[in-house]
Amino acid sequence: MTTPAVPTAPRIPEAVHRRRWAILGVLMLSLLIVVLDNSILNVAIKTISTPAPTGLGATQSELEWAINSYTLVFAGLLFTAGLLGDRMGRKKVLLGGLAVFGIGSALAAESGSPTQLIAFRALMAVGAAFVMPATLAVLMNVFEREEQPKAIGIWAGGVGLAIAIGPITGGLLLDHFWWGSVFLINVPIVLLAFGLMLWLVPESRDPNPGRVDLVGVVLSVVGLVLLVYGIIKGGELADFTDPTVLATIAAGLVVLVAFVVFEKRSDHPSVDMDYFKNKVFSAAMAVITLVFFALMGVTFFSVFYTQSVRGYSPLQSGLLLLPLAAAQLIFAPRARLVVDRFGVRVTTTAAMVVLAATLVAFATLDADTPIWLLEIVFFCMGTGMAHVMTPTSVVIMQALPREKAGSASALSNTFRQLGGALGIAVLGSVLSASYRDGIEGHLGTLPAGLRDTAGESIEATLGVAAKLGDQGRSLITPANDAFLHAMHVTALCGAGVAAVGAVVVALFLPGRPKPTPEDAAEEGELVRTKS
Repeated sequence: MTTPAVPTAPRIPEAVHRRRWAILGVLMLSLLIVVLDNSILNVAIKTISTPAPTGLGATQSELEWAINSYTLVFAGLLFTAGLLGDRMGRKKVLLGGLAVFGIGSALAAESGSPTQLIAFRALMAVGAAFVMPATLAVLMNVFEREEQPKAIGIWAGGVGLAIAIGPITGGLLLDHFWWGSVFLINVPIVLLAFGLMLWLVPESRDPNPGRVDLVGVVLSVVGLVLLVYGIIKGGELADFTDPTVLATIAAGLVVLVAFVVFEKRSDHPSVDMDYFKNKVFSAAMAVITLVFFALMGVTFFSVFYTQSVRGYSPLQSGLLLLPLAAAQLIFAPRARLVVDRFGVRVTTTAAMVVLAATLVAFATLDADTPIWLLEIVFFCMGTGMAHVMTPTSVVIMQALPREKAGSASALSNTFRQLGGALGIAVLGSVLSASYRDGIEGHLGTLPAGLRDTAGESIEATLGVAAKLGDQGRSLITPANDAFLHAMHVTALCGAGVAAVGAVVVALFLPGRPKPTPEDAAEEGELVRTKS
């Protein structure tokens, strides 16, 4: 694998080396709750939207902000959190992030209104932003370079596992408890992870952090928040030409350009912009962004397909994602073996083609498609993700010196979150606009006050239909047809983005590493020994 030259780092202390796999287990537990929280909420959306006492009676807009408030704060703080971990100590940052996340979870579980839920989700995101980059940074500091690809593969598998088991866990909890249980479940896990981290995880930091780049930190936070907010608002309005949306996105881009210019001229930058001159590093970042754009945008509506169109319960919908989790668990830790044989370029290009094909497959699903076909699609999707995330994560993390691991992890996660936010917002607006176009012709018989509400989403249409009783039954079939058409359009858009990602990796990621003279000598010695 071709990566920029990295200074030789001192070997890991023996005491830390011996417990490295236990440390990885603790990091995975911390990562699990942060990633799981986003996916666990998806199956609770329908419950939270129902009136009290069952739910909170949240509107479609409030539901979107319950999800997006987390994304907005998380993406905005990730980069700063990674820098602070490098300077203050990653263990301290991890412990502090877990504590804030646990407190936010407990408060979210007891929310009395949608507004409170949105605010407490934002607090949870503050904690999560300090946890996620620190897990990968600690990993890079407890494993030697030759074991890092395997450890990162397991770490990437944990991300996929959390995405998949979140809906299953949420479905089980909603079958037996109230909606707040999907947040309260985080508290005992946080307490367990906190105790194990105190015991096992060593402290690490950048030994030469230099002065804190306050201007760069402020510019990065403001720029990211403005950009992600504009993207989210555009998706909420289903109109990216709205002046407010355009102005917010433009302001975010201007601030981020100012951040880049300032960092290039600073004598103590938060990010060395020269790293992006390396095509491999930049291409890996771009691919992570494109993958999460396509997948987050498309898998977001899969819950509505299985629950609203197919009629499955939250638990059943969660169980349908098991093949995605199984593929991640099987292939993510082993992806490095495929890379060793075929190289990063062939592995990731093939994986991106598989992902594009699974998204095209979504465009063939209808209300009567055998469910086992959907299971195959999810398994192939998980397989493709595993063979993209592991190689690209290794490329990114090994491109920077070990002491800068927090910054590398934060950059990777920031691009991932931006891709996911952009995917949900842009593809979500495609879904909303396509659905409204398909259902509007069937809403003429409704009272004027209900037409706009019923056209927002399939859940809104079915909700209005349920209130109207017999008169509303005629809306169910058109709602399903309109949603399926919108899902097909959105899936094809996602497939196009994945295809662009395949082109990027085919052009810029490295092929098979060329054998060094030392490797040839070792191979020759092995042949002589066997003969």
